[in-house]
Amino acid sequence: MMLNVVFWLFGFLRMGTTGLTAQALGKGSGQGVAEAFTRSCLLALILGVLLIALREPLFSLLTMLIAPGPEVAPLARRYFSICIWESPATLLIMAVSGWLIGMQTTFWPMVTAITVNVVNIALSLTLVFACGAGFAGVATGTLAANWAGVGVALWAATRCSRGRPLLCPLSTALKGSELGKFFSVNSDLFLRSACIMAVTLAMTAFGSRLGTLALAANAVVMQFFHFFSFFMDGLAFTGEALVGRFAGARDRAMTGLAVRRTMLWSGGVAVTFFIIYLAAWRPVTDMLTDLPDVRATVAGLRVWIMAIPPVTVAAFIFDGFYIGATATRRMLLAAAVAATAFFAISCSGLDTGLNPNMQLWLSFMVYLALRGALLGALWPSTMRRLRL
Repeated sequence: MMLNVVFWLFGFLRMGTTGLTAQALGKGSGQGVAEAFTRSCLLALILGVLLIALREPLFSLLTMLIAPGPEVAPLARRYFSICIWESPATLLIMAVSGWLIGMQTTFWPMVTAITVNVVNIALSLTLVFACGAGFAGVATGTLAANWAGVGVALWAATRCSRGRPLLCPLSTALKGSELGKFFSVNSDLFLRSACIMAVTLAMTAFGSRLGTLALAANAVVMQFFHFFSFFMDGLAFTGEALVGRFAGARDRAMTGLAVRRTMLWSGGVAVTFFIIYLAAWRPVTDMLTDLPDVRATVAGLRVWIMAIPPVTVAAFIFDGFYIGATATRRMLLAAAVAATAFFAISCSGLDTGLNPNMQLWLSFMVYLALRGALLGALWPSTMRRLRL
């Protein structure tokens, strides 16, 4: 959990790189493509080394936030002290994967992710059971797997460079005309990620205050959200790559076509998931938990399970369009306004006639719906600002 919180905040390395690379590709700028790769990888390395250097205060801060029990804390420290050395590798994989998606390929990021997971499983099993490394073997397997993933990602980037130089001179990367835009895009995305992370952590924190039963039931319902998000992320990546490429080429017709087609596919996926959740929420819940009290509590929240696809689809897909267009300031604005609405509803004590946990889920759905609505409302003017 500690490592996921840290690495998720640096997701801008993937998103920002995709938009900038796709636009450079659309412009036909091999120099721009190389600059995007070099800057992103350089920033990933710097941030990774910084995380390692600050590992002790970082662990203390995360321990204070998550508050593991006395029996868990020493194990957490041991695991953290090993896996923190994967920081440069994990961030590099994010950067290179973003660049590959910007180059219009999602195959090699998939290969990289599969490689990391397969190597992780194989090494962890070997170190724990064959070598007797115990708990530390899992952490060591994870560490080694991520560094193996860097090798695969860089090899894939070399293959996808299309004969162009993969790197640009360091002096160009640090002084190029696009350097200001690079940092502006990434800082916006970082702050947006912080808004989203605040809401996600608040859902867990507020749910825990309502008791272990509510916390457990919320965790089950959240799995329905995550499962839908995995499918939507694939379509969002498509939107990032295509919109970025055609926006870079200033091709209004193809940009509009990419947006319409991606929205059509997203709508189809949302309808499909709505039908699945409507018909099968109970058997899926039964697979996720065997506790009767938790199942009964989830049954009381089933309206939110069915609301997930239609309510959240716009937030996912418009995120992809804005990343491709590198209109990140507007993404940040939408996320900040929506997060403010979430905390206003969940913390205000407003009498909605719902029990506290239902009101918590109402605030979460309002947050997601508002994010999507704001991004959708701002998209036409965003297209005009891009001169499309």
